[in-house]
Amino acid sequence: MIFETYIPKPPLDRFVQCLIFHEAFSPLHRVDRFLPDGNVEIIIDLNDQAQFIYDNDSLKEIQACNRVWASGVRTEPITIPSGKDASMMIVAFKRGMAYPFFPFPMNEIADCVVDADLIWGDDFALLREQISENKRSNRKFEIVEEFLVRAHLSRMILNPCVEYAIETIVATPDAVSMGELTQKIGFSQKHFISMFTKQVGITPKRYLKIMRFQKTIELIENQRVVDWSDIAHGAGFFDQSHFIHDFKTFSGFTPDDYARRKNDLLNYVPVG
Repeated sequence: MIFETYIPKPPLDRFVQCLIFHEAFSPLHRVDRFLPDGNVEIIIDLNDQAQFIYDNDSLKEIQACNRVWASGVRTEPITIPSGKDASMMIVAFKRGMAYPFFPFPMNEIADCVVDADLIWGDDFALLREQISENKRSNRKFEIVEEFLVRAHLSRMILNPCVEYAIETIVATPDAVSMGELTQKIGFSQKHFISMFTKQVGITPKRYLKIMRFQKTIELIENQRVVDWSDIAHGAGFFDQSHFIHDFKTFSGFTPDDYARRKNDLLNYVPVG
C-alpha cells in the first residue's frame, strides 16, 4: 500500500492542509460512513471506474462520481467506498480556506459532491491526465501544487474576520460563545453570518457544533474507558441530551454504537 502526504509551500500552504496520494489500499470492509469534519476536499481518482455514494441506511448506490469531484463541507454523514484498490490524489483544504478555489460561494456546495467539470470545466480533467502520466508520487504532488497556484493565485484572498472566527472555533470549540465572538468581530450578527456562510459554506453556529462533535470523537480516541459525561462536558456541550442529539445528527450513531463500530481512522466508520 502507498499512502503519502505532501505539505505545500507558500502561498498555497495557507489554504491547503496537505495533498494526499494513496494506492493499493486493501481494507477488509467495502463501505465507510464518513463523518462531518468541517473540511472541503477535491478528489482526483486515477482509476477509470466510477466511485459511488450510498444511501446511509440501505447502502444502495445513489450517486456516481467520475474522475474528479469536489466534496463540500458537510452537516450530515455520507456513506462512501472504503478506498479498496483505489488510486487517488486528494487536495485537503484547511478548514474554511477552500473559498478562493471555487467560482461560487461555498454554501452552494455544502452537503454536496459535485463533478469537477461542472465547476471548473476541463481544467481538472487535464490535471488528472498530467498526474497519471507521471509515475513518481513526488512529481504528482508538484504538478498539483503548480496547478493550484497558477490557476488561483490571483484569488487567494480571504475575509480576515471570517478567518479569525474559524481559527477561534477550531481551536476552542468547547469554550466559544457565538455572542462574544460576534461582538469581537464588530459586525452585526446578520452580516457576520452572511460573510461566514459565503466563505465556509454553513453558518458559524452550525460550524461550531461540528467542531464540538470533532472534539468529542478526538476525546473518545484518547480515553481507554469512555465516560460520556466527561466527554460531553469536555467538548463544550450544555448537557447530555444536547450531546446525544448532536452526536446522532452528525454520525448517524448513538455514542455507544459509534464506540463499538469505530476503527483507528478518525471520521471513517466501517458500515459494510
